[in-house]
Amino acid sequence: MEKEKLYTEFEELGQRLGVKIVKGKGDFAGGTCIVNDETVIVVNKMKPMEHRLKTLATSFLEYNLDDIYVIPVLRAYIEETRSLDL
Repeated sequence: MEKEKLYTEFEELGQRLGVKIVKGKGDFAGGTCIVNDETVIVVNKMKPMEHRLKTLATSFLEYNLDDIYVIPVLRAYIEETRSLDL
């Protein structure tokens, strides 16, 4: 699956979970944070797509996705990230 489509799938997963994904520019890596008591995932749009996808996958590792339908390729990408982080 192409990277842009995978990114779109992450955005759709965020919507289903009620997690806001914020895109910004600056000198930061990105990840999960809390803004005004709301959990958001911040993605640096100046970073390469691979980095943005890894940021999203790592952030979604914090959520229980067992009872939520996630397309197989996206679930595999998230699980692959889990094994890389160990």
